[in-house]
Amino acid sequence: MMRHEAESITPQKAANFVRAIAARRDREAFKQLFNFYAPRIKTMLMRGGAAGEIAEDLAQETLITVWRKADGYDPQRAAVSAWIFTIARNLRIDRFRKDQRAQLHHVYELMLPAAEDPPDVPFEAAERESRVRAALEGLPEDQVRVVELSFFEGNAHGDIAKKLGIPLGTVKSRLRLAMARLRDFLGENS
Repeated sequence: MMRHEAESITPQKAANFVRAIAARRDREAFKQLFNFYAPRIKTMLMRGGAAGEIAEDLAQETLITVWRKADGYDPQRAAVSAWIFTIARNLRIDRFRKDQRAQLHHVYELMLPAAEDPPDVPFEAAERESRVRAALEGLPEDQVRVVELSFFEGNAHGDIAKKLGIPLGTVKSRLRLAMARLRDFLGENS
């Protein structure tokens, strides 16, 4: 279908397409409606503040609703365009409400008090920290430095290489060797 064909849908043609979809699930009629209305719905939603991807999703969802509910269209109540844009508007409102509820739920979860740790957790954490410190003392200084920069300070491997003035491959090798030694040490002494 050529682009200019989609732009030439009259209100009567649109109503005929909806009737064809309702009566016999006419795919060509749906294609014509989709090509005509999808970009217009997306534009309307983006003008209303929706992000492009969300607007595109809602435009598709709108036209899927048109496909499913074509038999519910009443030409006495509204033009096809008004009916379709109302579906889009309602879907946008539903999405907005759903997103708002999700954000409120997330905020509520953040406000809940954290569960108290069982009494033995601080003791186990202190014991684990002591074992890790002992294991680190058994590593060469260059491996300890790379572990500190990576795990304790949260630096990326490339940043560590720049800070220490060594190749990225050397950073990765030192980390790999250090982790293997730490696993061995901590595994034997668990």
